[in-house]
Amino acid sequence: MKSKDGSATAIVATLLVVAVIVWQMAAQSNLINGQLLGSPAGIYKSAVIGLSQGQLLYDTWVTLVETLLGLLLGSGLGIALGLALWFYPRTSAIVEQFSILLNSIPKIALGPLIIIWFGSGMVSKIWLAGISTFAVAIISSCAAAQEVDKDLLNLFKSFKAQRAKVFKKLILPASVPWIFSILRINIGFALIGAVVGEFIASESGLGHAVFVAGSLFDLNTVWLGVIILTLMAALLTWLVKLTEERVISWKGEQ
Repeated sequence: MKSKDGSATAIVATLLVVAVIVWQMAAQSNLINGQLLGSPAGIYKSAVIGLSQGQLLYDTWVTLVETLLGLLLGSGLGIALGLALWFYPRTSAIVEQFSILLNSIPKIALGPLIIIWFGSGMVSKIWLAGISTFAVAIISSCAAAQEVDKDLLNLFKSFKAQRAKVFKKLILPASVPWIFSILRINIGFALIGAVVGEFIASESGLGHAVFVAGSLFDLNTVWLGVIILTLMAALLTWLVKLTEERVISWKGEQ
């Protein structure tokens, strides 16, 4: 399995390198409009300028903190509430319907409201990122609690185990893979929520930098922001996957 993952990674990396080389050669040969589409050399130059001024690192840090805190806020509350609803099956169905309704609302439409309520600082971006992840977390965690092996559940019932013990010994451990899947999915949603908030009103962050660069037709800086956001999402996804592997291997040793 690991060899397959390594081969796929190598293929993707090779394709990306080839694409960058072709892109740069096309820009240098004027086969494409470098001002309109940007170029790898221009992106590199923008990165050097941003790093030398310190603004690029600061913007990256701001967006990373907003994303992480929003992910923990929305996913944490959603997972906790979704699993807790296992104790209340009738209420669970109602909450799921409300969550589906919330998830269908474009989060960008909620942006102005969140900005008005919490201001244009980091707090509003954290809330927007949290709201973007909450509905997915609660819907998925409700499903996780309901998809537990029925035979094992009946076995616990046959021993007249208390519901709290069933939850602790069966429902919660069985939901661990779902929880990590929720976190992996919600990384993208949290990042989108934070960036959308930065687009609407902010003085820092990668979303703010991309918005300003786009207004000035600085396509290289726009590409730089997109690349960093992509790498950030990939890094966070890898960290969640690594943590999942460690947790599952630890459980297997018990």
